[in-house]
Amino acid sequence: MSTSRVRDIVLGGLFVALALVLPVFFHAFGLGAALLPMHIPVFLAGFFVSPWAAAVIGMVSPMLSATLTGMPPLSPPIAQAMTFELGVYGLVTSLAYRATGRVLVSWAVAAVSGRLASGIAGAVILPLFGFTGVPFLYPLSAGVVAGLPGLALQAVLVPGIIYLVNRVLPQATTPARAGGRPR
Repeated sequence: MSTSRVRDIVLGGLFVALALVLPVFFHAFGLGAALLPMHIPVFLAGFFVSPWAAAVIGMVSPMLSATLTGMPPLSPPIAQAMTFELGVYGLVTSLAYRATGRVLVSWAVAAVSGRLASGIAGAVILPLFGFTGVPFLYPLSAGVVAGLPGLALQAVLVPGIIYLVNRVLPQATTPARAGGRPR
């Protein structure tokens, strides 16, 4: 097994564990729904692991959390919709970072892409479970307003952590592209 594959597996376990623990902590203080804590480890994973590993981390985290902690709920099918949203967050963050080397741009592109995936999932999955589907653009309109505190936290925390890690461990998140160092 290659070193990069072992690295993806080890870091993947760490990010999934964080995606399980952070929401429990935030929900204990009534801040879970507003601050979107499960999203943070998934975005971070996109900077450290391969695109497909980041997508798997994003897809596994909500369903595992729902099974172990009851958050997010399986009915209404919030966990199922989040599986698509967080999978896209991980995949797009990793792909965008590898393509641009820019942390904030990668996070922003992934955030919009994941919200679109959430809209599609909400429009398709909710009716399958007997619920009224949400309008496709809800996550980019009212959903953004409801999630503004979480988006603000992510916009500060995710790039801050990546910049700090890159200062301490310069090769930790270097995208696999010509030129090496992230900008």
